[in-house]
Amino acid sequence: MARRTKIYEGKAKILYEGPEPGTIVQYFKDDATAFNAEKKDVIEGKGVLNNRLSEFFMTGLNNIGVPTHFIRRLNMREQLVRACEIVPLEIIVRNYAAGSISKRLGLEEGTQLPRPIVEYCYKDDALGDPLVTEEHIAAFGWASQQDMDDILSLALRVNDFLSGVMLAVGIRLVDFKIEVGRVYDGDLMRLIVADEISPDSCRLWDIETGQKLDKDVFRRDLGNLTDAYSEVARRLGVMPKTVTKPTLIN
Repeated sequence: MARRTKIYEGKAKILYEGPEPGTIVQYFKDDATAFNAEKKDVIEGKGVLNNRLSEFFMTGLNNIGVPTHFIRRLNMREQLVRACEIVPLEIIVRNYAAGSISKRLGLEEGTQLPRPIVEYCYKDDALGDPLVTEEHIAAFGWASQQDMDDILSLALRVNDFLSGVMLAVGIRLVDFKIEVGRVYDGDLMRLIVADEISPDSCRLWDIETGQKLDKDVFRRDLGNLTDAYSEVARRLGVMPKTVTKPTLIN
């Protein structure tokens, strides 16, 4: 096998040069991290599940006209994606209070928010991905006003799609984060959803029981993370009901 060129390695994924110009191979690791990587572990099968789940969500978005970087899944742990210039922001959409917004504003976890709230964090692990305002984003040139309008529109469309998909299988979409990338077609620039959408980047609660089916299971030591992610995959039909181990997914 030819040796591949690694472009970047993050906490949950490795990026390699793709087989065609303008493409990247995204490899999903089994590593789990929390609290800015202060808590770490390796969870067998997590990367396989996130690869399949992100494929499911990105394909669904592409099908309804929300552009993403996803091209196709290559194997159990890898997918081919379009290369893009990542806007240095994490875009967070909150439907219910949980995590940091509960601490900041004194809201009880699970409180339904008056409307979806979109927040922005500056992508910098050394700084702990601090919360920033649109004023910061404009002042430091991270994105233009037109970019911000387009990012807000993308984020809310993703929220509508994910909320509906999850509601149909008895899961409440509490919040999620996405990243956005710039792609260029000649002189034309457009924004697309990039990175991944998986239980690593969403808060997902069972509507009936409130059981957490996301990375909070790892953050808060609430049980087996693979079991939680497998349950999401099972409900969405991503993993056959007869399959019990995520490593068996083709």
